[in-house]
Amino acid sequence: MEAPKAKKIEKTLEIHGDRRIDNYFWMNEKENPEVIKYLEEENAYADFVMKDSEEFQQELFEEMKARYKKDDESLPYFFNEYWYIVRYEEGKEYPIFCRKYKTLENKEEIVLDVNILAEGEEFFEVANVAVSPNNRLASFSSDNVGRRIYTLNFKDLKTNEILSDKIENTTGKAVWANDNEHIFYIRKDESLRAYKVYRHKLGTNTSEDILIFHEEDETFDVNVFKTKSMEYIFMASSSTISDEHHFIPADNVFAEWKVIQPRIDDLEYSVEHYEDEFYIITNADDATNFKIVKAKIDNCGMENWVDVIPHREEVLLEGFEIFKNYLILEEREEGLLQIKIIDEKNQESYYLPFSDPTYTAYIGTNLEFDTEVLRYGYTSLTQPNSTYEYNLKDKTTKLLKQQEVLGGKFNPENYVSERIWADSRDGEEKIPISLVYHKDTKKSAETPVLLYGYGSYGHTVDASFSNVRLSILDRGFIYAIAHIRGGEYLGREWYEDGKMLFKKNTFFDFIDAGKYLIKENYTSSKHLYAMGGSAGGLLVGAVMNYEPTLFNGIVAQVPFVDVVSTMLDETIPLTTGEYDEWGNPNDEEYYHYMKEYSPYDNVEAKNYPHTLITTGFHDSQVQYWEPAKWTAKLRELKTDNNLLIFKTDMSSGHGGASGRFESLKEDALEYAFLLMINDKR
Repeated sequence: MEAPKAKKIEKTLEIHGDRRIDNYFWMNEKENPEVIKYLEEENAYADFVMKDSEEFQQELFEEMKARYKKDDESLPYFFNEYWYIVRYEEGKEYPIFCRKYKTLENKEEIVLDVNILAEGEEFFEVANVAVSPNNRLASFSSDNVGRRIYTLNFKDLKTNEILSDKIENTTGKAVWANDNEHIFYIRKDESLRAYKVYRHKLGTNTSEDILIFHEEDETFDVNVFKTKSMEYIFMASSSTISDEHHFIPADNVFAEWKVIQPRIDDLEYSVEHYEDEFYIITNADDATNFKIVKAKIDNCGMENWVDVIPHREEVLLEGFEIFKNYLILEEREEGLLQIKIIDEKNQESYYLPFSDPTYTAYIGTNLEFDTEVLRYGYTSLTQPNSTYEYNLKDKTTKLLKQQEVLGGKFNPENYVSERIWADSRDGEEKIPISLVYHKDTKKSAETPVLLYGYGSYGHTVDASFSNVRLSILDRGFIYAIAHIRGGEYLGREWYEDGKMLFKKNTFFDFIDAGKYLIKENYTSSKHLYAMGGSAGGLLVGAVMNYEPTLFNGIVAQVPFVDVVSTMLDETIPLTTGEYDEWGNPNDEEYYHYMKEYSPYDNVEAKNYPHTLITTGFHDSQVQYWEPAKWTAKLRELKTDNNLLIFKTDMSSGHGGASGRFESLKEDALEYAFLLMINDKR
C-alpha cells in the first residue's frame, strides 16, 4: 500500500513583507469531505504499516491493563459531614462518584455513575462534580465530543432526579453559593476562551442568568472558585503574566464584588483566606521565585501586603496550604520538590524527608481547615504513587494508599533511577535529566533510550511512576526526562529563559541532553528516541529539523507544529492568550523568530527519523490540521525511506480517548512503534 499523497492548493500568506507558500492550508476546512478522506487514508495507511504489530499491540494493551486494579477506588476524603470516594467497577470504563455520611461504615450513596451517562457515546468525559453546601444537590459537567466545551447539569441527591436546569457551553466548573440555590459558572467565546462569569438561580431559565463579569482583554481568561474556609467566592482573571482577583462573601451573592489588586503587567498573584486576612502568593517586588504575603480583608491592595514568607533566589515557591495552626509550603530547590511545615504557634519549621535521587512530592487533598493531619503525595520513577497522612502534632507518618501494580511481576528493587546533569552548548547551564531503567539493562551504544520533554508554560515534568512505562523498561529501554528550559524545574528564570525570544533554548537543551546521553555511553543515535506532546510536540518537531540524524525515531503526540499561522489566527482557541508565551507574530521581530523554529515552516528535502504523529479530530488546543499539514509536507519533501505514520482519533480531542482503559491502546501503539523500529536497526 502506498502512502497517501495529499493534494496541493497553493496559498500565499504574506505579512511584514515576507511571503510563505502553504500548499496544505486547505486542510483547516473541517467540514470538507476531502479533509476527512485524507485523514481516513492516513489512518488506513497507519494500520497497514503497523499490521504486523497488531498482535503485539494487543499483547502490550493487555499487559498494561493487567497492571491496573479493575475495581479500584480513590482514597476517601472527608468534607462537610461526608466521606467522598471515586471508584471503578470491573468491566466498566468510567468512574462512579460516591459518598458516605460521617463514617465509612455507613451506607454508600451514589452521587453520579458516569457509566450510565456515557452509554451509547463514543467519547464521554465528566469534568467536575460539586455538591451544594447543604449536601442536597450536585452539579456535574459533561462533554461528549472531546472539545472541552461542557454542559452543566444538576441532580437532586435525595430523589436522584436530574433537574431541568441545563447550561451549555461552559468551562465545566460550577461554584455554589452558601444559599444552596445560586451557582456561578463561566462561558466560553468562539475561540474557546473562558471570558464571561454568570450567576444562575436553580429553577430559572438560563436566559435570566446574570452576567457578573465580562473579560474583554483577549489575552486574559477567567476562573471562579471558593476559598477553603467556604467564606468567600473568588473570580480570577489571568493572563500568562498578570492576575486580578475579585471577591464576595459566599453568604451574599448580591454583594458588590471587591478587587484585591487591579491588574498590573507582570504582577502575578493568587489568594487564600484565613480568619480576617488573605494570604497571597505573588511575584510582587521582583520576587521572581515568588513569596507569600498577607493583608487584611478590608484593606487588601498591594500597598498593604506584608511579607510572610520572603522571596529566596535559590528556592521556587510553588504553592501553600493553610490550616488553623499550620502553614504548609510546596517548594522547589535544585529541581526537587519539598514540603515545608511551619507551626504557627511556636514558629517551628522543618521539611519532610525524601530519599530518592529524583522524585515528586506534593500537598494532597486537604479540605478540612481545623485539623492536625496533612495529606501529601509522593512518587518517583521507581516508587508507585503513594498518599501519606502526616500528623502535624505528633510528627508521625502513615501510608494511607499506594498505587497497586498487579500482574505479580513488579518489584521496585528491580529498577534504578538516576539524575544526571548535561552540559549546555553555551557552557553556562547544566541540564538536569532524570532516568529510570531495569537493573539488568546495561548502558551501551546498543541500549535504546526514550527521551521525553515538554519545556513550555513553566510546566515542569517531574519524575513520577508509570506502570504503563514498565512495558518498555522490561524490554530493555532506558526512559529519560530532559528538564529543559521553558519549564520551572530550576526556578522561574529557567522558564523565562525558554520562552518568547529565548524559545530556541528549549530545543537546544533537549538536543544537548540527547548528545550527552550518547557521549556518556547510555545509547547511540541508532537507538535514541524522542517523545513529546502538544508543546512537547513542537519541541520534537523543531528538534527533527535542527538535528534530523540525532534520533532514530520520534513520537509527536497532538503536536503544536504550525506555530506562525496559528499564532496569526486570533479565531483559533488559545491564540491570543498565548502571546505572552510565544510572542505576537504581528510584531515583526517575533514573526521572524517564530518562523526560524516553526516545525512546519522548516520542513526541508532531507532525511528524517522514523516518525509517529497522533492527533484528535476534535482537539480544541492543537487543531487536527496542524499535524495533518505537517505530515503531508514531510511526505512530500523527506528523502529517506523511514516510517512516517499519522494517526487521527476521529472521536476524541486533546486528551485522547475517554474511558479508563481505552487510552492504553494509544500507549500500546506508540510502544509497539518504538520497539519495532528499534529492532529494525
